[in-house]
Amino acid sequence: MLWPLLRRSRRAGMWRRTLNDHCTGTVAVCGRPGLSWLDGMTQHNIFSRTARAARTVLVPGTGRRKQTKRPFARLLRIPDLPRAGRQGWRRWVPSWRLVLGSVLLFTGTLATVVGVAYARTDIPEDLNAFATQQDTVYYWADGTPMARTGWVSRQEMPLSKIPDHVRWSVLAAENANFYSDHGISTQGITRALWRTVGDGDTQGGSTITQQYVKNVYLSQDQSFSRKFTEILMAVKLDRRLSKDEILQEYLNTSWFGRGTYGLQRASQAYYGKEVTQLNASEGAFLASLLKGASLYDPAVNPRNRERAVERWRWTLDRMVEIGRLSPAERATYTTFPEPKPPHRPNSAGGQDGYLVQLAESYAKRAGHISDARFDLGGYQIYTTFEKPRMTALTRAVRDARGALDPEQRKADRFVRFGAASVAPDGRILAVYGGPDYERQAFNESNAGTVPAGTAFTPFVYAAGLQHGVTHKRNGPRSTVTPSTMYDGDDDIPVMTPEGPYWDRSGKMVKGRNDGDTSYGRISLHDAMAKSVNSPFLQLGMDTGLKLVRSTAEASGLLPSSFGPPVPAFVMGNSTPSAIRMADAYGTFAAHGVHTDPYSVRKVTRNGEPVRLDLPRPKRAVRSDVADEVTAALARPDGRNGAVSAAPVAAKTGTTEDDTARWYVGYGPAASTAVVVYRMDLKKSLAPLPLKGLAGGPADDGKLPAQIWNTYTEAMTK
Repeated sequence: MLWPLLRRSRRAGMWRRTLNDHCTGTVAVCGRPGLSWLDGMTQHNIFSRTARAARTVLVPGTGRRKQTKRPFARLLRIPDLPRAGRQGWRRWVPSWRLVLGSVLLFTGTLATVVGVAYARTDIPEDLNAFATQQDTVYYWADGTPMARTGWVSRQEMPLSKIPDHVRWSVLAAENANFYSDHGISTQGITRALWRTVGDGDTQGGSTITQQYVKNVYLSQDQSFSRKFTEILMAVKLDRRLSKDEILQEYLNTSWFGRGTYGLQRASQAYYGKEVTQLNASEGAFLASLLKGASLYDPAVNPRNRERAVERWRWTLDRMVEIGRLSPAERATYTTFPEPKPPHRPNSAGGQDGYLVQLAESYAKRAGHISDARFDLGGYQIYTTFEKPRMTALTRAVRDARGALDPEQRKADRFVRFGAASVAPDGRILAVYGGPDYERQAFNESNAGTVPAGTAFTPFVYAAGLQHGVTHKRNGPRSTVTPSTMYDGDDDIPVMTPEGPYWDRSGKMVKGRNDGDTSYGRISLHDAMAKSVNSPFLQLGMDTGLKLVRSTAEASGLLPSSFGPPVPAFVMGNSTPSAIRMADAYGTFAAHGVHTDPYSVRKVTRNGEPVRLDLPRPKRAVRSDVADEVTAALARPDGRNGAVSAAPVAAKTGTTEDDTARWYVGYGPAASTAVVVYRMDLKKSLAPLPLKGLAGGPADDGKLPAQIWNTYTEAMTK
């Protein structure tokens, strides 16, 4: 340090001469002869440092030399320690210029690295699918939960619906300065880094914004790189979203244990209530779970309860400290709010799976919800299904199954049951879809696989009463009344205006009655009451197959289920489902007004209503026509199979090849259809004959009637 000062003085040249005069020896060092070896080494340091620090140039026209400085070279050169001109420990202390330059260089480099990293860090458009996925909840008609679907239990809840005391219980426990910070906490980051260096674990120090970033954008791995990215994204997110938006998303995506994400599901899992109903004490406990549900859920072990109580008290005291809970109110919370024991989540197995299948399909269609959007979850689907009716119908079918012996009787193998109960206004009240949805997803109640048989004839009767008949091609129509007489004999040919009807195989089509019984001339009313087939086969031809078809469609049967327009159409070659048969008969119960069947009455998503296009009632037939059909089917002598004390109208249904047996009955409250058939789905969709079913004779329709009666009696008790 001495030499640079000396070389700046006017006497620098004299100093050099004086130095040379006092030096002895012949060793030449750096071009300066006459110095001893030791002195030469000392001067080497002095002159070499001077040469590196500055150089001189000749000034043109003056003959003088000018010194040119290189300050950056001095700052950037490698320190030459020990320093000349210093004594003791000072020889090893860098100059203040070197220290300052190093600090500035480090700071600038760090700022550049952070700035570049911040600029290159983007907030992904796609959130973490697992953290943001929600479940969809299905409810019974009375509003109680029926089933949940989805991989996680989570439901979005707007911040406006989360009480202030619940919000601030979380803020008090996790980030009291949330509304004033900039997404990160310098003190928290320093503490986290110190702990990381100390014990090798990344922990603590995260603001709510950082926790939200970790939940929905990043993985859960513990590393410096992930923490660094989290900090940058938190700062950027804090500038992009409002504080309320960040808090809302955080409260809806955080893990609370018991399979739940978000405050809404946590409130239901721990206290069996909506988040809007929580008090400050319950909110304080839920806030403690954010530190680790496995450590604070009392249901896990007794030690957890001790930790939970301690954390609960601290959170309430912290709320008082930050002015979000009055001391007077805090004094009222002396007892720990014990959460309820965990329960098994509602699944979609058993019969519930068939209900969920129906409700999901209808909600998508009527709510105009795409499959992709529905898969995001978050829906609350309020169904029309009544739990008592579901229980009764399921029990009735299972009792009937008990009469089967597939090990001993081949006719009892591959037996299938489909049943549905529909209100006159179209609400689907109950269905039996199969033995268990998890074992068989094929819904028997909604499958159009077997013909309706003679259960179709009430629509033929209604069409005749509604439109009249004609016996001449394009001739005038005459009115049909319940007392109109038709031939009720067995094996009589079906007539057209041109004569008998011949099928394509060259056979004359004839009407056949159950048991080959002949009834002679019989009124249409009595023929319907006694299930005489031949009069309605002829009535259908006289009315016109197109009008019969339009009447059945207006009553509720789907066009896709209709068979070809031949005389067999009148005898039920169509294949409606049990749901559609029950709904169509319900049109008669509603005095001729039809409403399409529906299984969902309301849909919301995260508490907000979803527009749902519910079916509107339409006039299918005149009220007098519908009432006459009901009067003909409501016989007190039990010939229609109904033995219930409730006022009902009912009709059996059989097919010519005995591959399906129906029983459809209705009253003021519900219309219920039951179908029994055999089908080996592993081989084909062709129905198998039912002869010998449950040990009974052919065309024995007792089994579906038994199910219908057992169910109806249970609902009238």
